[in-house]
Amino acid sequence: MFVKVYEYYVQDDKLEEFLDIQEKASRIYGRYLLFHTQYLQSKDDPTKWLEITKYTDEKEYIQSLELINQHPEIQALFKAFQSVLLTHKREIREENYTIRKVISNSEGKGLTT
Repeated sequence: MFVKVYEYYVQDDKLEEFLDIQEKASRIYGRYLLFHTQYLQSKDDPTKWLEITKYTDEKEYIQSLELINQHPEIQALFKAFQSVLLTHKREIREENYTIRKVISNSEGKGLTT
């Protein structure tokens, strides 16, 4: 699996707008890709967020992203997203990962996948 991780800082008073933007963007992404996204808010700094999205395949992600980026709505949503970021911390960190192993006991005691 291919994983994208983003780190950014969202204004405290823009939380609902931020989550709404993410919902709308996910609907567009969902037309082209299967994915699972988690949004993590830091307990130490509530303006700091991590967005972790798992995709089936990196090649499929890259090909689909070209189509997604052609949507006028996705461009408008990205501008709206930028407007909810903290003014002095507008940088969006982006990293790519590959899942090598998943260990979970969510489906049974001691289950390893």
